Amino acid sequence: MAEKNSSKAKTAAENTDTVKKTEKSSGKSSKAQDKKSKGKKANPAVKYFRDLRSEFKKVVWPTKETVVNNTGIVLLSMILTGAGVFALDLVFAEAFKLLMQLAGG
Repeated sequence: MAEKNSSKAKTAAENTDTVKKTEKSSGKSSKAQDKKSKGKKANPAVKYFRDLRSEFKKVVWPTKETVVNNTGIVLLSMILTGAGVFALDLVFAEAFKLLMQLAGG
């Protein structure tokens, strides 16, 4: 019986530790909750710019080499696509001329 009670006590202690770790990892603490409960709201503009700054810190900017490579790929794909559209336009134009000749127009 004593073993069951000690096992329950350990489980309760582990659950409490888990809750505390979750609060720490999510950034919520009793102090933060106390500040919110006092009724003082943060200025939305200040919060927006603070969040914006933190997001800009997370951005990974590409290197010059990556930008040059990607630009080359985009230009090449544009040229190939343009050539393909040009070829299709010529084929359809000739087909239309042939169709008009057959129709007598």
